[in-house]
Amino acid sequence: MTKEEVLKKVENTIETIRPYLQNDGGDISLIEITDDYVVKVKLHGACGSCPYSIMTLKNGVEQAIMHDVPEIKEVVAVNLNF
Repeated sequence: MTKEEVLKKVENTIETIRPYLQNDGGDISLIEITDDYVVKVKLHGACGSCPYSIMTLKNGVEQAIMHDVPEIKEVVAVNLNF
């Protein structure tokens, strides 16, 4: 699978989970997919400041993306400080 195909699949997955984040006052943007297939996202609104955002990222977003796109190694948020 080409990187462009991976990107399209990741974008499609993000579109399917976006409504759940928006229902809680948040949102998500895809920043990039690195050459080693790490997805970088930015969480917005309530998701960017929520104390549970790491759980949302790892247990929700990352699992959904890795399920749909097995080539992805990890999902990280560029605006969260762990």
